[in-house]
Amino acid sequence: MLAGGETVLVGVSGGADSVALLHLLIALAPSWRLRLHVLHVDHQLRPDSSSDGDFVRVLGARLGVPVDVATVTVDRRESLEAAARTARHAALETWAARVGAQRIALGHTADDQAETVLMRLVQGAGVRGLAGIPPVRGRIIRPLIEVRRAALEAELRRATLPWVEDPTNRDPKFLRNRIRHELLPLLADSYNPEVAAALARVAMLSRDTVDALDRAAGAELERLGVFADSTVILPLDPLRSLPRQTAAEVLRQGAGRLGSRAPLRAWAHRGLRRVLATPALRRPFRLGGVTIEVSCGLVRLALAATAPLPARAVAVPGRTELPEIGLALQAHLLAAAEYTIPRESNRAAFDADGLAGPLVVRARRPGERLVPFGGGERRIKTLLIDAKVPRWDRGRVPLVESSGAVLWIGNLRRGAVAPVTPNTRRVLELTLVPLAKPERDRLE
Repeated sequence: MLAGGETVLVGVSGGADSVALLHLLIALAPSWRLRLHVLHVDHQLRPDSSSDGDFVRVLGARLGVPVDVATVTVDRRESLEAAARTARHAALETWAARVGAQRIALGHTADDQAETVLMRLVQGAGVRGLAGIPPVRGRIIRPLIEVRRAALEAELRRATLPWVEDPTNRDPKFLRNRIRHELLPLLADSYNPEVAAALARVAMLSRDTVDALDRAAGAELERLGVFADSTVILPLDPLRSLPRQTAAEVLRQGAGRLGSRAPLRAWAHRGLRRVLATPALRRPFRLGGVTIEVSCGLVRLALAATAPLPARAVAVPGRTELPEIGLALQAHLLAAAEYTIPRESNRAAFDADGLAGPLVVRARRPGERLVPFGGGERRIKTLLIDAKVPRWDRGRVPLVESSGAVLWIGNLRRGAVAPVTPNTRRVLELTLVPLAKPERDRLE
C-alpha cells in the first residue's frame, strides 16, 4: 500500500474508523516519511452535516494535519448509498490531484468487509462480488481492512481521541445498516461468534480467484485485441474458445480500457453472455458507456458509433481525400489505346464518355442496389455482408456514383455502368490509395 515517502490524502468522516486511520498514519508518518493531508466530504444529507466538518477541522488542528472540507451534491435519483459513494470518490480524486497525493487512504475495516460480503451474498453476487472491498484499487488504499472496529475504538479511547457518530448509520432503510445491526449480530450469537472473520476470509479467497481471472483475461486481451483511439476489436471464435468467465472478463477489461467503470452486475453478465452466444448477437449492447457489437466474426467495443462517410464531389481528374477512412480517391483520364483493364481491387476503369454526370463519393444508403459487372442486381448490404465487412464499417465503404447510379463499391465490386469496350476513346481510372499519416493528421 505504501513504499514510503508518499503524500497521502486521508478521507476522514469524523467516525471512529477514519479517526483511527488518521491517528495510526500520523504515528507511522515520521518513519515512513509520509506527508498527510485530510479531506472531509460533506454530502449534505443531514441538516447538521456541516458540524462533522467542523469536528474534523478541530481534530486536524489538534493533530497538526492540514484539513480541507469538500461539499458535494448527491444525485438522489439513484441509490442514495451508491450516489453518495460516487460523489465522495469524485471529490477525493479531485483533491488528491490538487494536493499531489499518490495515495488516498480510507478507513474501511474488517467489519465493513464482512458486511459487504454478506450484503452481496444476500443479493446473489458471484465471485467478484464476494471479493468484497478491494484493499488496493488504483491510488485508493484501505490500511485497516483486516482490523476489527472494536479494536480501533479501544485504541481511540486509549489515546483519548474523540469521534462522532453519524445517525444515518443506524437508519434501517439502508440494507447495510440492517445487516450491521440485525443480521450479523444474529449470526454471531446463534451460529458463529467469528462470523465477521469468516466472511472476511471469504473475501480474501474470492479476491485471489478474481486476481487470477484478471491476469488471465488481461493476457488474452493483449493477445487477441486490436486497439485504436476509441475502439477495441476482438475475434469472436477465439474469444468463444476461452472459458466463459475469462471471455466475459476480456470484454469487461476491454470496455475498461475505453473508460467504462460499470460494475459487473447481473444485467452486465447477461449481456456479456449474449455477446458470446450462438447465433451471434444482432444488436449492440451497452456496458457503462461502451457499445459492444458483434458482426462478421468480430466483436467491437467502442465509445461512439462510427460516423458514415460524408458525400463529396470527385475531382476529375484529380485527388479527393477521404480522411474519415484514411484513403484518397485518385481520378485519371487516360487514352484508351493500349490501356489494360486493372485487376487490383483498389482500381476500377470506366468509359469516361459513357458517364451521365459528375461523380460523387459517399456512403451507401438504406435499400440501395447495384448491378455488378457481369451479374444480376443485388442489394449493396448483401454484397458487403458477403465480403465480410462488419456492420460498423459498412457506412465507411466508399461508393462512387454518377447521376444516382452506383459505379463502384470501393475495393470490392464494380458496377455494370460505362464498361470499357473496343469503342472506348477515353478511360476514367479510379484508384483508392492510403493517405500518408502526416496527411491524415493534417486533415483530422
